Amino acid sequence: MFCRITFFRLITLKQTVMYFKLLLTSLIVITVAGCNHSHEKGSDTESEEIKFQYTAYSDQYELFAEADPFIAGQTANVLSHLSNLPEFTAVTSGEVTIKLIVNGKSVEQTLESPSRKGIYSFDVRPDVTGTGTLEYIVKTETDDFKISVPEVVVYAGNQEAATAAAMNKTARTNTTVFTKEQSWKTEFSTGYPEREPFGQVIKTTAQIQSAQGDEALVTAKTSGVISLQGNSLTEGMNVSNGQALFMIKGSGLAENNSTVRFAEAQNNFEKASADYERARLLAEDKIVSEKQLLETKTIYENARSVYENLKQNFSAAGQTVFSPMSGFVKQLLVRNGQYVGAGEPLTVISQNKSLLLRAEVQQKYARDLMSITAANIRTIEDNKTYTLEELNGKVLSVGRTTTTDNFLIPFTLQINNAGSLVPGGFVELYLKTVSNSKALTIPVSAVLEEQGNFFVYVQVTPELFEKREIKTGATDGIRTEVISGLVDDERIVLKGAVLIKLAQATGSLDAHSGHVH
Repeated sequence: MFCRITFFRLITLKQTVMYFKLLLTSLIVITVAGCNHSHEKGSDTESEEIKFQYTAYSDQYELFAEADPFIAGQTANVLSHLSNLPEFTAVTSGEVTIKLIVNGKSVEQTLESPSRKGIYSFDVRPDVTGTGTLEYIVKTETDDFKISVPEVVVYAGNQEAATAAAMNKTARTNTTVFTKEQSWKTEFSTGYPEREPFGQVIKTTAQIQSAQGDEALVTAKTSGVISLQGNSLTEGMNVSNGQALFMIKGSGLAENNSTVRFAEAQNNFEKASADYERARLLAEDKIVSEKQLLETKTIYENARSVYENLKQNFSAAGQTVFSPMSGFVKQLLVRNGQYVGAGEPLTVISQNKSLLLRAEVQQKYARDLMSITAANIRTIEDNKTYTLEELNGKVLSVGRTTTTDNFLIPFTLQINNAGSLVPGGFVELYLKTVSNSKALTIPVSAVLEEQGNFFVYVQVTPELFEKREIKTGATDGIRTEVISGLVDDERIVLKGAVLIKLAQATGSLDAHSGHVH
């Protein structure tokens, strides 16, 4: 039984804008046939087997091909993996044509559909030697697209191909195989680090509070005994604007009887109305003075205001208390049958749409707080991170003083509720300062931590990944600054790094086993 040994040479041309300009990556691989290796075509052998790997990207597809050496006059199998971008899912349908163009001559083959999910197996027989281009023409129901791999060599014989591969072999350590078939089954993606302005990040914790105007305190307008409408009003219950919440009954009470008060208000209004009408007629005949008329009018208007206020919510059964807005019952402050006085709080109705994030920051950041224009908010419950812009948020206030009881500086943001934020809870807050310098950054999901050290997986081929230690700087909860260990044109795993770590830990796939199907 033989073991498989794999060597790689990677040549990259970095795309200027991720997935929107053509990126081409050529890879050359020598593979010594080993244990339990099989492809779509052929079987295990105990002779040396040379395989060349090619990788290319377009704005829509990732191509990864493992091919026999291209030798004039010989048929070469090209096992091609096609993934949809940016999701990195397998292409499940579509016609694909492969065309090898060398010295103006071309050979091609067309397959109407993949042999299995994401995989097209081509057989091409070049006629001439030289350096040319390998083109993939993809036709789907919605689009036609071409992917080109440059500098593909057609050799004169097996020995020439083996010599060329041997000259370009590169040993790799600390690598892990993670096949396309594995990555297609999970959330997985790769990409490049980015250069972006990245200043100081102040990390703190903020309490979630309801914003002013987002909730309303409902109070009793008169004294009496509380009766809950429907006897089913509970905290958390949704209510609509104008919905009846309580009935306050004053009948039977010796003092502050609402029925008596309403009757008195009605009588006062009717008397004041009659007095004002009589004074108005007498004023026309100059019998009463203008001053007397104004006094009578004032008494009338006051009596009308009191009467209409009581009449608005009064019935024979008592005074009805309505919800001032649509929302939910945040707090229920009374119980059924409880006596309340006029002005006493009954309930708090909240819309839970606009929220405040109240944080406290150390004094050493006092000068930096004035330049805060952006922030990221990470929820503790579901570990989701939002930008301030996503929540239509803004910096509401920055404290300028401290107290003897608290030497921290208050800092308040106002945001729209993302749906999962609950007043009274807490979130992690990343306050970002302005910076003109550009740092190398990667997504937080790409970073793995082991005993205080940080790592990423660098893509050697679409199926081979190198574990690389990096030194990190600040993080804003979404992206992390990379100080050393990584360069701009190295493609890394953005999503799914933990799965590669598990594959490496279990040892289920040998890092030198090559491509496995």
